[in-house]
Parts: sequence; C-alpha cells; structure tokens
Amino acid sequence: MEINIQAKIFFDYKEFEPVLHSWRSAGEVIVFTNGCFDIIHHGHVDSLQQSAKSGTRLVVGLNSDESVHLLKGKGRPVLDARARAVLLAAFVFVDAVVVFGEETPAELIAHIIPDVLVKGEEYSLEEIAGHETVLEHGGKVERLKLVEGISTSELINRIKNLD
Repeated sequence: MEINIQAKIFFDYKEFEPVLHSWRSAGEVIVFTNGCFDIIHHGHVDSLQQSAKSGTRLVVGLNSDESVHLLKGKGRPVLDARARAVLLAAFVFVDAVVVFGEETPAELIAHIIPDVLVKGEEYSLEEIAGHETVLEHGGKVERLKLVEGISTSELINRIKNLD
C-alpha cells in the first residue's frame, strides 16, 4: 500500500477545508487531537492509534514552530514543523495533519468542528482547548490513558545527560 504522505499535510485550515468537506459529505466521523509531537515516541503512537479508533478520520492539529517555542521554551522544537508533520502523516491511521500557529488549537477546532475531540487524561475537561465548541455541536470529548513514564521532555533530558 502506497501512502501519499505530502497529500496529508496542510499548513493552514483553508488548504484542508475541501478535504474535510468531502469527508463530511461521505458521512465520515471526524476525530481531532493535537500536540507538539516534537520527538515522536511510543506514547505518541499509542495515543494517536487510540484516537483513530474513535472515528473514521483522524485529524492531527500540529503546533507550528513558533507555537512550540512559546509553549516549551528555549531549544524547542527539536524538529521543525515540516519534519514533525511528515512523521505524523506517515502513520496509516493519521488521515490529515493541520499545522496551527496559535498557542491552543481552539480556533482550528472551531473551523473543523470534529465529532470527537481527544486529549490525554492529564487534562481536565475544562483544560481541553475547544471542548465547548465540540460539545455545543453535539460531539464528544474523550480523555485517553497515557503510556506511563514517557514524555518528550524526559527523552530530551535523558539525551542531554548521556555520557
């Protein structure tokens, strides 16, 4: 099976809108999750795979380089947005990657209005950006159990401390 990775990557919502429209017309169940995905690890893979099971199309909102820097600080992101988008789009269970520049994906979620919004259980419902929009439109918000003991920040610290 050949996957056109580049066709799954969108650097703004307007590029993605026609694809979303065709999916909605076909009755697809749109799932949305988001993150920085700076260094992909098995925790990311697990949460993306779990998210994909909540519908028929998984859209991943990806923080832009500027957004990651604001959220994570000096030295981040490690990989630029294009590299992170390619890695995410390579997963067969990811249908689209949409890059956003704001601190949160609330505006992107308001455009997409997914049927299901997914984040990790470390966030309360009130802390999940866009939850009001999804619930107001009859969608649902799911919180996933995360793989314990793994985070990008922890990986970076471990790499820095290698002798």
